[in-house]
Amino acid sequence: MAKDSQTSRYDILFEPMRIGPKLAKNRFYQVPHCNGGGYRDPSAVAEMRRTKAEGGWGVIFTEQTEIHPSSEITPFIEQHLWEDKDIPALAAMTEAMKSHGALAGIQLAYSGINGPNLYSREVPLAVTGGPILTFTSDPVQARTMDREDIRDLRRWFRAAFRRSQAAGFDLICLYGAHGFGILQHFLSRATNHRTDEYGGSLENRSRFLREIIEDAREETKGELAITLRLSLHEAGSFGFSNAELRDFIEMHGDLPDLWDLAHGTWEACSGTSRFAAEGAQEDLVRGIKALTSKPVVGVGRFTSADAMVRQITSGVLDFIGAARPSIADPFLPKKIEEGRFDDIRECIGCNICVSGDMTGAISRCTQNTAFMEEWRKGWHPERPRAKGASDTVLVVGAGPAGLEAALQAARRGYQVTLAEAGTTLGGRVARERGLPGLSAWGRVADYRIGQLAPLTNVQIYRDSPLTPEDVLGLGAQHVAIATGASWRRDAVARLHLHPIPTDARMPVFTPDDVMAGQGPTGGRVMLYDDDHFYMGSVIAEALVAQGCTVDFVTPAAKLAEWSENTLEQAIIMRRLLGLGVRVQCNTAPEAIGPAEVTLACTWTGATHRIAADAVVMVTARQPHDALFQALKARQPDWQAAGVISVKLIGDAAAPGPIAWATYAGRRFAEEIDTTDDRGDTPAFRREIAGLEPGPSRLP
Repeated sequence: MAKDSQTSRYDILFEPMRIGPKLAKNRFYQVPHCNGGGYRDPSAVAEMRRTKAEGGWGVIFTEQTEIHPSSEITPFIEQHLWEDKDIPALAAMTEAMKSHGALAGIQLAYSGINGPNLYSREVPLAVTGGPILTFTSDPVQARTMDREDIRDLRRWFRAAFRRSQAAGFDLICLYGAHGFGILQHFLSRATNHRTDEYGGSLENRSRFLREIIEDAREETKGELAITLRLSLHEAGSFGFSNAELRDFIEMHGDLPDLWDLAHGTWEACSGTSRFAAEGAQEDLVRGIKALTSKPVVGVGRFTSADAMVRQITSGVLDFIGAARPSIADPFLPKKIEEGRFDDIRECIGCNICVSGDMTGAISRCTQNTAFMEEWRKGWHPERPRAKGASDTVLVVGAGPAGLEAALQAARRGYQVTLAEAGTTLGGRVARERGLPGLSAWGRVADYRIGQLAPLTNVQIYRDSPLTPEDVLGLGAQHVAIATGASWRRDAVARLHLHPIPTDARMPVFTPDDVMAGQGPTGGRVMLYDDDHFYMGSVIAEALVAQGCTVDFVTPAAKLAEWSENTLEQAIIMRRLLGLGVRVQCNTAPEAIGPAEVTLACTWTGATHRIAADAVVMVTARQPHDALFQALKARQPDWQAAGVISVKLIGDAAAPGPIAWATYAGRRFAEEIDTTDDRGDTPAFRREIAGLEPGPSRLP
């Protein structure tokens, strides 16, 4: 493709860059990121990384790789490099990473005071002993390492360096960021209380890091690049602050081959778009390049090519680091290089990818429905599978599920009709994007609408509610019903399985009302959240903006407790308390009167009343499946109408997060004209652990 002035200004992003003994083909640097697969799903992880190599990334890293069983973070599923038999799975990954000219990197981690060792049952070792610092407050303490333990740790790292080289990696990242790695624990006065040569002054606290990098160079004979990932700022009086980080880099400017810098905690580094803008870490990074002759990489959920160029030309960064944007669009570099900016599938910053790691599941992406299904189901983020024997598809409903179903079916080559009952395409995201902090979520609709627009095999009809007769009359061979869902207003969800007594004189609203501009506009509002994700807190913000005084009531022990899985819960709590929202946890409404709500403790049943001018219920959603049920009742008429299949998808089938809806749309399109002959076997490939030979019990 010939370059023009529009694309040539991005040439700087594609300059080869040296990292120690290695040469990266461009400045696109996929930093280490979790994916929920780890040691359990090695082929799925490898194929996911392969798509990034195909998409043009210059450097591709694994997730956190644990180097020894004396420090592991079960229940989180990461990579293992505990012994030589872990090498083949990682060697398969390096082959995938390097398949299109990228450098392959491995992030080595020893978690120290963050590793509870629930699987290995080894006594945790830490720079300074104390209770394990994890998301789950495990009732375990770590023992302070003595000098012999430190010598052992150096030996374990050496073994990991040797195994990394044997697996074919080009780069080794030493993990000391986000408060999780023992390298940070040595550097930080918060976690290093030692009085020996490894504690006290910054020079002493840096000693282990210097030793381990020297060991890495010696063990790999200087053939691998050594990168160092550190936190940009650790909060607290004793934290490893941004100022101390700069002192450290000035003292050791040439120590690693590259400085990989990320904000303090994982929550701060991977902030959602609701709370952190693109490039939010720039102020913490600016000026660090002047302290070292080695290249610097940083992150910031970069999706704008112009923002990336500015990071380079203004001297902030040498490499553009990305985790979540590389998940949302593995072909981001290639699309920029080819000037296909409208084809970029921008990360929306929802952190649903993070939830896969946090829940011990497999990660997914709202935007990239193929993420982690490349091997399991054979899905590809860019290349559609061949069309089947049928020709026509009708999709009813243009929300996230319907838009994805229409787009993927059209890419496969089907003639697609998309019918939307309303004027606006996008369904729930068209409404939710107007809520505080959620504007980036509109990208879910914008990307798909933009991709559908030029396709000649797609017809889109707005203001077109369809009846069963309409659907049968259109004669499409395959029909997807993606008609969405509405929020309930009767308190039914997880705690209350039946409606609660409600006086008709009390105005009761739902998020749908608030998003439509028909919610409360003042007075005291009781908001009941039995959804536990983001919606309750966002609606509370919207109500405060409308002049309401909000009582946030939830039966959970924490406000928005599931948002811990997207790294938002503490931030949400601070935000709402700062807005003056009154939070009552472990509490639920028992009855709604004309001007008050009776609340009950979920543990003791003790009740009390609060005055209220209105109530907002953020509870369960009711699927809109009437059209599907009517069509199902008329299944004998399908053949005469030319209909082969009718599927209910997305929120209309089972309401869930937006990522569940886009996934459902993709699955519908992928399964058109496929024969389901698997019986009761899983609909995806998986790997089973091999049985070790030998006696069933140890001697």
